[in-house]
Amino acid sequence: MPSTSRPYAVAIDIGGTFTDVTVQDPATGRAWRAKTPSNPADPSLAFIEGMRLALAQAGAKTQDIGRVLHGTTVATNLILEGKGAVTALVTTKGFRHVLDIGRQDIPRRANLYAWIKPRRPVPASRIFEITERIAAGGAVHLPLDETSVTEAAEACRRLGVEAIAVCLLHSFANPDHERRVAALLRDALPGVAVTASIDVLPVVREYERTLATILNASVMPAVATYVARLAERLTEAGVSAPLLLMQSNGGVAGVATIRRAPAVTALSGPAAGVVGARDVARAAGITDLITVDIGGTSADICLIKNGRIGLTQQGHVGAWPLPLPMVDMVTVGAGGGSIAAITDGALSVGPASAGAVPGPACYGRGGTAATVTDAHIVLGHLPPVLLGGRMHLDPALAEAAILREVAEPLGMTLHNAARGILAIADSNMVGAIRVVSIERGHDPRDFTLVPFGGAGPLHGVALADLLGISRVLIPPAPGVLCAEGLLAADLKAEFHRTLPRAGQPDAKAANALEASLRAEASAWFDLEQVAEPDRVLETMALMRYEGQGGEIPVPWTGTADAAIAAFHEAHQALYGFTMATPVELVTLRVEATGRMPQPVMPHLAPAPSPQPEEQRRVHFATGSTLTPVFAREHLGAGATLNGPAIITQLDATTLIPPGWRAEAHPSGSILLTRSQP
Repeated sequence: MPSTSRPYAVAIDIGGTFTDVTVQDPATGRAWRAKTPSNPADPSLAFIEGMRLALAQAGAKTQDIGRVLHGTTVATNLILEGKGAVTALVTTKGFRHVLDIGRQDIPRRANLYAWIKPRRPVPASRIFEITERIAAGGAVHLPLDETSVTEAAEACRRLGVEAIAVCLLHSFANPDHERRVAALLRDALPGVAVTASIDVLPVVREYERTLATILNASVMPAVATYVARLAERLTEAGVSAPLLLMQSNGGVAGVATIRRAPAVTALSGPAAGVVGARDVARAAGITDLITVDIGGTSADICLIKNGRIGLTQQGHVGAWPLPLPMVDMVTVGAGGGSIAAITDGALSVGPASAGAVPGPACYGRGGTAATVTDAHIVLGHLPPVLLGGRMHLDPALAEAAILREVAEPLGMTLHNAARGILAIADSNMVGAIRVVSIERGHDPRDFTLVPFGGAGPLHGVALADLLGISRVLIPPAPGVLCAEGLLAADLKAEFHRTLPRAGQPDAKAANALEASLRAEASAWFDLEQVAEPDRVLETMALMRYEGQGGEIPVPWTGTADAAIAAFHEAHQALYGFTMATPVELVTLRVEATGRMPQPVMPHLAPAPSPQPEEQRRVHFATGSTLTPVFAREHLGAGATLNGPAIITQLDATTLIPPGWRAEAHPSGSILLTRSQP
């Protein structure tokens, strides 16, 4: 838990292009922000540099820091790029082909005839079977042969294995064999990271459970090294505050939890942004919103209904399903660094990205590809200087790249080519927004769009126009909202277990399992030093109709009838019908939340509408026009601006096209609405 004697909280989110930092005084809500280019070779260097910049603005010292919160993409990048540790799998005899068999379905947007199953993360040469068998109900069908474990350990030693995943059949019903195997492997192979599925995902479905355990094992050495390096750099900088890392479930956890299960950080940065968006929207009186986090490489989209962030256990990281609890969002390769290219005579944008190095052509770091950021520069949306004067953009390089890569090959003018790049990027994002809204029974017109990330406010109104959304909310610090979301995040963990036998709900068996899971949660609270009044537990039952292949989570209050009624209601809401088929209870999940101190929300003082800092020629679809540019720091509560207009600030630029009106809300956000039909 954070120190109460030292006031400042530091939140740091490391993205593919930029590292975002916020230093906040929780007592007043005042915040100081910094943005610095990421360092892919050593992310901890950008971490420390960004913290130094923000602390200098606050006039604070490292000794004044009470807690450090961090969102990281280390595990994500290792999984996406296949650069994890050399990993082996130890499994029950007869089940070495689980990864090969996988599932019969293919990705929803893949070509049925051309899709190729991705290469499994562990080759057959590093999969070892051991003699043992636990029956579905938890009984020992075949005792563990420890000699087979010793032989597997010796084979791993010969192959130079760096991490081992242990996933035995039905271990969620009886973990004794799996725990013993993991202990034997640790003793035989000191220095090798060993992960047991019972500590990662003790639930039914062998393929998903095996895959999650393998991915966790493969990233464990690198994440442990990164966390250790980060802790060392913090100590060298004079920071003694606890380090809390963001998880994919929208909560933070201490270093010990992350080292044991690093895969829970796979979507930590985007999850923090969703938490931050929910809080800034709530401060403006908005509880139904669609968030769009547009960074340098990707856009992450999430729908929030009634202020509640939904979790899913059907998420993916790259080509792999990762069924750990994570914020329910959809990601597409559309960001400021997304590369525009001609393929078979047609223009495409993304998912390839110029990243931080070399970056878009306008960065002047050697990049030659035309990107979304270059298109914004060409159209006059972006100023030539960013990050408070620390980063200069070169419009001439942007123009040359778009002319060479897009305009001339397609026989288009420079500005039409730039608009085409943005139109395709927007279309890609709209498709993802429809997935989280229309395809799940929600009308996007009933929601407020909250765009953030460095590029979010540039695209917000264009996305709203395409979707028929009439209200857009720009957060106070949209470019660093993932860092700001860390400040609002609570400690979180999930403890789940599949019942030994699926079937009609047995309240007695379910309540006994719930008690066991709550005991695990209590031990976690003790580890994280959460005070008793700040502990919150909620139990969810994952249920399905008999014969269905997927479950729906509903609250478990201790009685079968209430859970069944809640399941029927949830099924009706999701699919539009219910069935007379018996209902099965498959898995229980206890969600543990440790409430963290919440910062005071600052209020914007009233002020008249400011005068523009300059006039800039901006190219809209209706033609080019001189457009006033305003500094956001001069916008007081109640100030209004009519489009076309541009609002600049340290971390982002907001584009207000003709036909839209902006008003500064007392919470610090800017509310954009249509000024004409």
